[in-house]
Amino acid sequence: MTHTVENTTTAPSTDDATAAIENDLDESARVPRKGGRDKSGAKPERADVVVARTDVEWLGRYLLGTWADVRLASRELTARPEMQRIEGQTMAEHRERVFGQLKLLVEDGAVHRAFPKEQGGEDDHGGNIAGFEELVTADPSLQIKSGVQWGLFGAAVLHLGTAYHHETFLPGIMSLEVPGAFAMTETGHGSDVAAIGTTATYDEASHEFVLDTPFRGAWKDYLGNAAKDGLAAVVFAQLVTKNVNHGVHAFYVPLRDAATNEFLPGIGGEDDGLKGGLNGIDNGRLHFTGVRVPRANLLNRYGDVAEDGSYSSPIESPGRRFFTMLGTLVQGRVSLDGASVAAAKIALTIAVTYGSERRQFTAGSDTDEEVLLDYQLHQKRLMPKLATTYAASFAHEQLLTKFDQVFSGAADTDADRQDLETLAAALKPLSTWHALETLQEAREACGGAGFLAENRLVGLRADLDIYATFEGDNHVLLQLVAKRLLSDYSRRFAKADFGVLARYVVEQASDRAVHGSGLRSLAQRVADFGSTARSVGQLRDPEAQRQLLTDRVETMVGDVAAKLRPASKLSQKAAADLFNQHQVEIIEAARAHAELLQWEAFTQAVEGDAGAPGVGAAMDDGTRVVLTWLRDLFGLGLVEKHLAWYLLNGRLSPQRAQAVGQYTQRLSARIRPHAQDLVKAFGYGPAHTRAAIATGAEKTRQTEARDYYREARAAGTLPAPEKKPKARR
Repeated sequence: MTHTVENTTTAPSTDDATAAIENDLDESARVPRKGGRDKSGAKPERADVVVARTDVEWLGRYLLGTWADVRLASRELTARPEMQRIEGQTMAEHRERVFGQLKLLVEDGAVHRAFPKEQGGEDDHGGNIAGFEELVTADPSLQIKSGVQWGLFGAAVLHLGTAYHHETFLPGIMSLEVPGAFAMTETGHGSDVAAIGTTATYDEASHEFVLDTPFRGAWKDYLGNAAKDGLAAVVFAQLVTKNVNHGVHAFYVPLRDAATNEFLPGIGGEDDGLKGGLNGIDNGRLHFTGVRVPRANLLNRYGDVAEDGSYSSPIESPGRRFFTMLGTLVQGRVSLDGASVAAAKIALTIAVTYGSERRQFTAGSDTDEEVLLDYQLHQKRLMPKLATTYAASFAHEQLLTKFDQVFSGAADTDADRQDLETLAAALKPLSTWHALETLQEAREACGGAGFLAENRLVGLRADLDIYATFEGDNHVLLQLVAKRLLSDYSRRFAKADFGVLARYVVEQASDRAVHGSGLRSLAQRVADFGSTARSVGQLRDPEAQRQLLTDRVETMVGDVAAKLRPASKLSQKAAADLFNQHQVEIIEAARAHAELLQWEAFTQAVEGDAGAPGVGAAMDDGTRVVLTWLRDLFGLGLVEKHLAWYLLNGRLSPQRAQAVGQYTQRLSARIRPHAQDLVKAFGYGPAHTRAAIATGAEKTRQTEARDYYREARAAGTLPAPEKKPKARR
């Protein structure tokens, strides 16, 4: 038997590799002079060594993004004690407090930015989301309940209704005179909205729609404001007229008598009761039996019924009409993406502050204990999370900008809307999962203190748990991204089933040249380097990272497409079964695509020359060095996370793959001295974190303990240890 092994004669020792990596990182602090490449394409001169430092004030403004002033105003609001959660309240008390806080939001005018100016709003869609997602720092229940009222219930009337609905219903919604629910999800159909069972049948004689939930699975479920506060709802139902089902449409439906708060005739419901989190929201169920609403209560922007029962729509295709209606409500996913990033920032602010102060074990001293964040393992736990949070933050700013362009009308073509929907579907899963992972890691990194409710990590973790499945289950959203990846023209799949999709994949993607970007040659170059550090040093080049991350996406899509090749000759059912066999693989490709989007956003932020809002000056060289290290930690961290894929697909040799882990460790160590500044730049003070361990209290305790032992040693009052350590030679 023969074996193929690497030439170990040229492989450096671990110490040599570490030293070479350190030298490479030292060289990375020699930043290029401004101006980029010259006309000949040559690289610019290298500047003198830059002192890596973080301009906290500048970076803080940079992270605030386009709507900096709105975010700051929202944070000022959430710093008020009356807006904040009180730990330990009963469910009833928590619900009552949050509903009262909604009234304070109305008084502040903070929730009206997205509504039309003629209704007292500001037509500021991006600013509305930027301010809204900051509410998570006060109480996620407040954020989500306000999102139900104005971001779902109100937005549905705004975007699916017409002038009559705006004039008739929006004033009461905006003022909170009419609290409302967004009744889309059903017990039997969550993500599959097109298949909901509730019907709205037009009665030509009375000019009314009759709403019915024909079976238990068609009950509307998990609805905020449904259990207690809601007086009305936007109800999604199958519109039936002249015995023809025209698909899902939205209707404005009164629920309760405002005077008695009792359900109106034909309407019933239940309280969902205690949940794993977000218990300040009164989630509940609704069902309808022969409930009649006027014809005018159909939100008819995309589909209308005349008095005689005839149906009309400006969008001929039922499938395209359905996705257009749902697309107007994409802001929920956009806001969850931003709120999740904010929660991760809060978690890291707490954990990094605590880790910078808490001391444990006398590893490097006979007297003084070590600061937790000086331990390599602690750095490896928190620094990659910090890098990912920055990546997610920059990606969210791009998503929010795209959202504002679409909803303001500045860029509102079908292609723009599809790009927005795909971007939101890609980023929301990554940011919500990342927030949950970061909150859990931060909790564990803070030990027992992290488990105390007063330090917020467990409460935030419980409240954000549902973020992974509402406004679109994360895996289902990634499946939408996968459709876009498998086609250059996603509208082809607006109403496609799996069979149609699988056949089209074969037609369009199976013969795609995966290695057209030259990645194969890059990988071979990396594998042939004699020096581990030089290999990974090449991977620190942004073009190399971009190619590796892009190649992974394209290769995964191409591999699945090749496996789906037989689908073109199969029946629809058989083709659907074949696609289902590879569903996990294509969703992983979508996840890889989303990771690439985050990396691209981070790279653009690091390499750009734009000034921070309200500051003007561009990024200084010291800050750019630190952020570049952070971006490289994120990029190489993705390679390390998917190392098995890069090895199995021959993109890295085993020796070079091992070096990736060494590099992320050294990058984490380089970032460690800047960690406190990097979380300080998030801009969340004690009134936002509200964690005792992030207030400096731990540093005070540690100082007291060190002073005690120092004075005791000096006074000779400490008892002698049982066994004296042996003298060192």
